[in-house]
Amino acid sequence: AFGYAGHNVILEIQATIPSTPEKPSKVSMWKGMIIAYLVVALCYFPVTIFGYRAFGNSVDDNILLSLEKPHWLIVAANIFVVVHVIGSYQVYAVPVFDMMESFLVKRMNFKPTRFLRFVTRNSYVSITMFLAIAFPFFGGLLSFFGGFVFAP
Repeated sequence: AFGYAGHNVILEIQATIPSTPEKPSKVSMWKGMIIAYLVVALCYFPVTIFGYRAFGNSVDDNILLSLEKPHWLIVAANIFVVVHVIGSYQVYAVPVFDMMESFLVKRMNFKPTRFLRFVTRNSYVSITMFLAIAFPFFGGLLSFFGGFVFAP
């Protein structure tokens, strides 16, 4: 549940579900989304409550930096985070790859070759990697914009 942020790929998933006028795909998709978000909420709320109780408002953006012991568990958690990010990056990048490649083929009249896919995908990964390196304080930036949006 902690790895779920499926709102970005919901439409891609729903497009693969068979749909008829008698049984539209949005009904089963809606049920699945409600269950998914309930599971996510049931996982996140206890962590939020107990984390705030343990650390108060002095917790770091990365909760693993607030922990001290056991060292091996913190290292294992960081490894799992890296594995999760590598896998989820690929899943969330596929719709972007598709959009970019469709634009280049349909609007710019490029031929749909493997070389085009290679260049397009590597360019996107390079740009996102540059942005990740250029903004190492992204967690704080997200907190700022989140607070700015919800401020009255």
